Amino acid sequence: MRRTALATLTLAAALIGTQPATADTESGWEPAPSSPWDVAAGVRCDFPVHGEPVVDEVVRRVLSTHPDGSERRVAYKGDLVIRVTNTETGAAHDADASGSAVVEYRPGGSQLWAVHGPVLVGVGEGQGTLPRGLYIVDGVYTMDISATGYKAVHLVRGTTDDLCARID
Repeated sequence: MRRTALATLTLAAALIGTQPATADTESGWEPAPSSPWDVAAGVRCDFPVHGEPVVDEVVRRVLSTHPDGSERRVAYKGDLVIRVTNTETGAAHDADASGSAVVEYRPGGSQLWAVHGPVLVGVGEGQGTLPRGLYIVDGVYTMDISATGYKAVHLVRGTTDDLCARID
């Protein structure tokens, strides 16, 4: 698995490159906007949380498709800052989630993410290798998401930042 993860991360870095994160439909890059979201108390943090993009310049490019035409591998890149707010107290933190990723969408609904840089990861109770919470995971890593939503984060090199603690 480690060799596969490293090969996937190397492929992701090569495919994403250092191009600016602006839509370029001629090269296949298109906007990939994020929507605001809410989670109830106890789902990620001990209190209800609202997330909303304050900067969203993420673009995506379909790299390959399955035989049925559905997306198989998709690259994502671009600036993304999400304001994460404790809706009980109003405490907020602007989280930089501007990482780059290549996501492999597998038959059956599972996904494999090869990531470089920060991405926002939400984990439910017993649903991942990280404890329940909201995190900015930063570095070089893979995240294997099962069809049931279990998130296995495998850091090659990186850090996790607990956003629930930042807005408690």
